[in-house]
Amino acid sequence: MPSQVIQWFPGHMAKTRRLIKENLKNCDIVIELLDARIPASSRNPEIKAIVGDKPMLTLLNKSSLADPAVTAKWRRELGNALDIDCITGANLAKIKDAAREILKEKIEKYESKGMAGKQLRAMIVGIPNVGKSSLVNRLSKSKKAKVEDRPGVTLNKQWITTDIGFDLLDMPGVLWPKFEDRTTGENLALTGAIKDVILDTEELGAILCERLSSLYPADFASRYKLSADFLAGKKGYEILEAVGRKRGHLVSGGETDTERTALMLLDEFRGCRIGRISLETPEVTNA
Repeated sequence: MPSQVIQWFPGHMAKTRRLIKENLKNCDIVIELLDARIPASSRNPEIKAIVGDKPMLTLLNKSSLADPAVTAKWRRELGNALDIDCITGANLAKIKDAAREILKEKIEKYESKGMAGKQLRAMIVGIPNVGKSSLVNRLSKSKKAKVEDRPGVTLNKQWITTDIGFDLLDMPGVLWPKFEDRTTGENLALTGAIKDVILDTEELGAILCERLSSLYPADFASRYKLSADFLAGKKGYEILEAVGRKRGHLVSGGETDTERTALMLLDEFRGCRIGRISLETPEVTNA
């Protein structure tokens, strides 16, 4: 396991915090995107302080990758937050009504002044690679926002007009200067919010093995043809080596290619090929 907390705070993220503060006055509501697999770890603890009393709608994105039973618990924990998925399109049609309900009084004031149908403005915030640009493109039915499955792609703010009654301000992803515990950094790394190149891949693979064997032992054992008896009490690196042997990831001398195995595991976890997995629940979080 890692000996120190994972940290990553590129310079452009400090700029993003300034942009959020500067542009709040131009927005009616803030739409906060969280990763449904790690809602606590993917919630920037600075956002609420920065946003202040500005109305906020919380969306749990990538819900098709997360355990639906755990996501239901998170919706209740976060005040009936809306779970969505920008790949499948699940619940995207509900965002408009959810946001308008939060802004009900403000909309009524606009209507009383003869401004019915006024285009509202929403700022979208969240950590890197949580799906902000994908959401913008889905709601605007275009590909105006650049999208890639890696963190740090959107580096500048951009306003996008939609046909759901909102102009959307897509902000660059922003992390925070210091993670309060190691698990938060691990969760962000496992889900791809932090660039893989700054981490020890084998160490991360071993962490994932320990998590999956503890949280979803049946799914994990079935996927990699391991026995429940074998998983019990095993350390992450031992499990990583066993998975590598099962997959034939061997090098000269019969040793396991653990780096190749770790990359495969991370890819299969992020691609939902092991199953729909949530790494944290409301009862066991780091928030």
